Amino acid sequence: MQQLIRFFFQGLLILLPFILTIYLVYLIFAALDETLFSALGALLRLAFPALQAGWISSLAAGLVTLTLIILTGMLASNFLGRFFLSIFHGVLTRIPLVKMLYNSLSDLFNALLGDNKRFDKPVLVNLMGGEVQLMGFITQEDLGGFGLRDKVAVYLPQSYNFAGNLIIVERDKISPLDAPAGAVTSFVVSGGVTGKPNGKTNGKTKTPVGKP
Repeated sequence: MQQLIRFFFQGLLILLPFILTIYLVYLIFAALDETLFSALGALLRLAFPALQAGWISSLAAGLVTLTLIILTGMLASNFLGRFFLSIFHGVLTRIPLVKMLYNSLSDLFNALLGDNKRFDKPVLVNLMGGEVQLMGFITQEDLGGFGLRDKVAVYLPQSYNFAGNLIIVERDKISPLDAPAGAVTSFVVSGGVTGKPNGKTNGKTKTPVGKP
């Protein structure tokens, strides 16, 4: 009986991450299908009356979305495309509420996926004289525009959560981590269970991280 219980929990530990991952991917595609794909499918049915509602319509909308994303990327890679996109960007940043939402989302996705990634400088934040240390990522090394000299902005992701906290600390309170950013993220988000790189850290020493 104990052997069966052990096999049960062992199988549960193997299957749960796999099933939850597939389920989350399904939820993402279901949300896209109910919003973006559904709207594009309706437009396609207006343009092509023979196209019936259903999975074929959603598939066509998905292909249109994929094509649109690729074409936008191609457009942004040449001078003329960047010119028109800058006009579009300028219009959005002049509308009060839209400006706040657009700038925040644009900066977030550029920080995560763009060429100038912001979450690529893992550090340790030394608190209480180095007795407590927090892992995070430097997002801004120059806060002079806020009147905060010799201070840096550090983003601290939370364990088992997609949220995080932004803290402002003295430059000499942080220590660079010699570890891949992805491994540090996995280590923090998993509560220290996964993402154990072979990198080294300077521990409690408070080495400044590149003055701007």
